[in-house]
Amino acid sequence: MKNNTLSISEKSLLTLEEAAEYFNIGVKKLRLLTAGDNCPFVLWNGSKRLIKRIPFEKFLHSQFSI
Repeated sequence: MKNNTLSISEKSLLTLEEAAEYFNIGVKKLRLLTAGDNCPFVLWNGSKRLIKRIPFEKFLHSQFSI
């Protein structure tokens, strides 16, 4: 049987926990960074917050500190 599980680096959308692990940023900090109504790197699936990996990477690369 083939394992169809993707690694975090292959996913387009990450849960807060996956994003915290991948980017080495705490879940609380991710909640703060993604709290805005029109946050460009968040996709809401009902009440579940998903991080768009590539736009968030671009955001982080443009920051001096978070």
